[in-house]
Amino acid sequence: MVFIIAIAGFVAYSNNSTLNTPSASNSSSVRKIRIVAAENFWGSLIQQLGGMHVNVTSIVTDPNADPHEYESSSSDARAIANANFVIVNGVGYDDWALKLISASNNYNQTILNVGEFLGKANGTNPHLWYNPTYVDATVKQMYLDLVKIDPSDADYYAQRYANVTTSLAQIEDRMTEIKQQFGGTKVASTESIFVYLANATGLDLVSPPAFMNAVAEGVDPPVQSVSEFENQIESGNVSVLVYNEQTVTPLTQQIKQIATQYNVTIVGVTETIQPPDVAFQVWMNAELLNLQNALNANALGQ
Repeated sequence: MVFIIAIAGFVAYSNNSTLNTPSASNSSSVRKIRIVAAENFWGSLIQQLGGMHVNVTSIVTDPNADPHEYESSSSDARAIANANFVIVNGVGYDDWALKLISASNNYNQTILNVGEFLGKANGTNPHLWYNPTYVDATVKQMYLDLVKIDPSDADYYAQRYANVTTSLAQIEDRMTEIKQQFGGTKVASTESIFVYLANATGLDLVSPPAFMNAVAEGVDPPVQSVSEFENQIESGNVSVLVYNEQTVTPLTQQIKQIATQYNVTIVGVTETIQPPDVAFQVWMNAELLNLQNALNANALGQ
């Protein structure tokens, strides 16, 4: 019951505070910064910070597609060329967006490459939005960029930044709670998407890195890593399998099947916000709640 109330609180927050849009009577008089986010997780956060002073387009939103394999369109190129502010994940995750930025030759744009901002090189785990420290730093930089672009509305952005950081702190509190309850518990994941969250929640992620990284990169994992992963699942020592529902291959389906056979609880996660129309915090909290409930059920032997 407590967990259900927590999610309801996030929904109320998203609908009534941070994501409010201007009414029809005053929206025409408000200056809007045109913003393009390559992915909807960054798009949600910049929308919350900018409120009625921004018009945000998030490009990668499809819940049925693998964002690693996204192919840009002419409409994406136009949106990026006409934007005042473009946000990309970087570290090889959305190179298509970097090519469009380069081709647009719009030197008046503000560009936030999250990976570059965080000092992450290509080849680094690209799922930066699953690292709470990285999210906090990126949100602060988004806020500073908005103030630089539109200094006359600095007070407005400051208030919204305070609201967003408060809501993100609630997400981090749940991570701490999971760490306190289940720190050291052995878990597995089909893809490197879960590495940052495993660290933040103190869980012992035992999956072979070679397997997880290969799946993330869309290549075949080494045979030895496949065998090692299967043995881990079959050993009975793994409590939960975290399954990336947007990066699905015959091998990940095979691992999922083995987990089901050996009564390992499966927890689905996604690359992009699901459903696409909720706030980042609602999505992240729901995923953490699913993980927490699975770990709790395992601990109780259910």
